[in-house]
Amino acid sequence: MSEARDLNQAVKADPLEPTERARSNFVRDMVQRRDGSQLASTTWSSPTPKRIVQFWNDLQRLPEDVKACMDSWKQLERIGFELEVFDENSARTFIRNRLGARHERAFTRCYHPSMMSDYFRYSYVLIEGGFYIDADDVYHGTPIDQLFLDGRLKLQPFCYDIATSQMVAPSIFTEPGANQPGWIFYFNTTPLIASRHHPIVDRALLNATLSLEAEPASGLPEVQASTGPGNLTRSVFEVLNEGCSPDAMMVAHDWELISTSQWPLSYRNDSRNWRLSNQQAYRASSISNAQ
Repeated sequence: MSEARDLNQAVKADPLEPTERARSNFVRDMVQRRDGSQLASTTWSSPTPKRIVQFWNDLQRLPEDVKACMDSWKQLERIGFELEVFDENSARTFIRNRLGARHERAFTRCYHPSMMSDYFRYSYVLIEGGFYIDADDVYHGTPIDQLFLDGRLKLQPFCYDIATSQMVAPSIFTEPGANQPGWIFYFNTTPLIASRHHPIVDRALLNATLSLEAEPASGLPEVQASTGPGNLTRSVFEVLNEGCSPDAMMVAHDWELISTSQWPLSYRNDSRNWRLSNQQAYRASSISNAQ
């Protein structure tokens, strides 16, 4: 009787809904299973284009500190990589021309630049393949050619501890068996590396489109769940559970050796930071680019 009571208390203590916990456990198993870095099967043997794609909604008002992050990737042009940078207008044009009116309408419903970047990255990588990286990620100079040898989806794992309101270090949460009741395992949307028409990217775009098309009960859709890491993690979970081979993706366990998101940056203190504008009408900051 006491064991049953303890189990019920443990279930009630879990801050996640059952479906969310199932996804988190699924990601944890993937992340802590270290066979994901093996060579891909012949299904994914075609290489990923050596194309790096970035987005900032208004390039005329690109902060200097963000520009420095973006420019750190330019050194890869010397060894054969292509770099493409999009803003809101060019991203919209790409989506309209390559995916059509429905997807353009969904893109228009992205009320914050972070959502635009999420929706655009799914759109671009699905159609063209390549490597999307956020504008605030700094490249450390580590060779990355091995990530383009096959067409698998490469994703960075994250783990958030609800109890401490802090991220858990990869060196801790990637160890087999590591877990705490308040930990949430999920996949980040940056980097997003895959060959064109990858089924998980396809599902991420579909799920984001459906979320943006839905009329929310009140207010605006939540960024993480509708286009961000929540959407991507859900899409991984769905596609692999529907029978797609786990060989379709690779967990980038040591991504922080290649690139890290830069902190602090000037834009993080105003409405350009989605965390401060989540489910709120976005108003572009008037802060000078010189910051």
